[in-house]
Amino acid sequence: MLTASDSVATDRWLTGGQVYTQVADRLREQIVAGEFPPGGVLPSEAQLCTKFGVARNTVRRGLALLEDEGLITTVPSKGRLVAALGEQPAPYRYLSIAAELRARIQSGELPPGGALPSEARLRRRYGASRTTVRQALAVLEREGLVVARHGRGRFVRPSA
Repeated sequence: MLTASDSVATDRWLTGGQVYTQVADRLREQIVAGEFPPGGVLPSEAQLCTKFGVARNTVRRGLALLEDEGLITTVPSKGRLVAALGEQPAPYRYLSIAAELRARIQSGELPPGGALPSEARLRRRYGASRTTVRQALAVLEREGLVVARHGRGRFVRPSA
């Protein structure tokens, strides 16, 4: 556990090259020490900028390192949460929906040339908003698995 003198040392402003890695190192130490428990919310970007005396982009780059390591996850309208050690952060809802639809396409349950369920049906099935369903479908369209036909719906791309 960090002592009071250690805490003061970690609150000093950061200087030198690649400061964002120092931001990540300090936050990682605090997470491992239990200052930010699993499920706990990290301070805001503005608070971290003030604490470390760095620019917001520097803080964001440091936080991105921690997110890549799986130590934290970003949850819209909640902030950055500490993940439980060894636990993978939950993906955004639209990514989960896209993954399930992708699996159904790859298994043949949704055959090439076949119509995808309507947005309304997908909304009911997943209990998701129209925007979330559209984001999932957009992912599949970008991947080339699904094509949209104006006025007709979305279809599994026929094999070439």
